[in-house]
Amino acid sequence: MHYLVTGHTGFKGAWLVQVLAAAGHRVSGLALDPAPGALFSRARVDELLAHDLRVDIRDASATASAVAQVAPEVVIHLAAQPLVRESYRDPRTTWETNVMGTYNVLDAVARAGTVRAQVIVTTDKVYRNVNRVDGYREDEPLGGVDPYSASKAAADLLTQSWIASSGCEVATGIARAGNVVGGGDVCPERLMVDLVTAFSAGKDVHLRYPHAVRPWQHVLDCLAGYLALANVLLDGRDAGEAFNFGPGPDAFAEVGEVARLVARLWGTEAGVIVDPAPDLHEAGLLALDASKANRDLGWHARLEFPEAMAWTVDWAKRTQAGEDPRAACSDQIATFVSSS
Repeated sequence: MHYLVTGHTGFKGAWLVQVLAAAGHRVSGLALDPAPGALFSRARVDELLAHDLRVDIRDASATASAVAQVAPEVVIHLAAQPLVRESYRDPRTTWETNVMGTYNVLDAVARAGTVRAQVIVTTDKVYRNVNRVDGYREDEPLGGVDPYSASKAAADLLTQSWIASSGCEVATGIARAGNVVGGGDVCPERLMVDLVTAFSAGKDVHLRYPHAVRPWQHVLDCLAGYLALANVLLDGRDAGEAFNFGPGPDAFAEVGEVARLVARLWGTEAGVIVDPAPDLHEAGLLALDASKANRDLGWHARLEFPEAMAWTVDWAKRTQAGEDPRAACSDQIATFVSSS
């Protein structure tokens, strides 16, 4: 099967290419250049690709040409501006990338004539968040306060409208997932990136929202959900539906608790410093109900919260000690697959 991954130079994308290649699939990618020090470069992910195209999805013509050139059978659309605080700094790019970029991908896929199934990835932050303990279900209202959340909710609604009204026959599903952890993330203003950077240097970590609660999930569990959805779409089932991919309540933890656990796993005596929070809206509690994916896709999170953190720390320590990042990824992917 030939997969096209948009956003393949990002954190999730670089892992996904390796997962697909390990499973024997042909893989192509469409994205902007990787960030400095990105997993994509460190793990030489470009060597695994049939096509490695640099395209800004805001450019409709370039996106259509690239998808036509690749001629994929399955598209996993990850490309996005994924950061809440960056969305405040540059809302225009966030809206253009996340909304019109998604439109351009949908349109390019429809025109290509080769695609059998596509998964449009949004986020857990598409839901109208009222800071409740129970996880949000797929049929609940969408919303968003910050530009990132609102733009991803708009992209989700756009996809729903496209499915209902465009006449496109490509089987399409929507995937909503929350915070992921794993080796090789370099995205700024993400908790695990800050923790690994600080603790590897023996420094205290600075937190903005130590009591914010998130469900923490390993990137491989999240990607397994995306691929489970792609597989049922290829089988002709569940087209037009949205699915949540998130861990159970045991994986809900405060940011401060995560920092203390990672410090213990790292073996550092570095501490936690709470900085004044910026005057920007950020959700205090956000969780998903993934029972639909459990029931209809047979998907469930395989790594418990402590394991997800331990795998992330292990990957960082191994690569800092000189192990090849791709080998570290391959080892964890093989272990993960064997656990199914």
